[in-house]
Amino acid sequence: MTDMLFDPKMVEALVCPQTQSRLTYDAEKQELISEAAKLAFPIRNGIPVMLVDEARQID
Repeated sequence: MTDMLFDPKMVEALVCPQTQSRLTYDAEKQELISEAAKLAFPIRNGIPVMLVDEARQID
């Protein structure tokens, strides 16, 4: 399977599903970060997984 890349411009159209706040893109970890919710949403095969149950807690 070919790894698909996330288009960083997409972050402008996405918000945190829990807080509706802006997200930041962490290219190294392939995650979208919600500082407000203290959650990191994974990006898998170029697709952001915007489910709170799939996100990891951050400090």
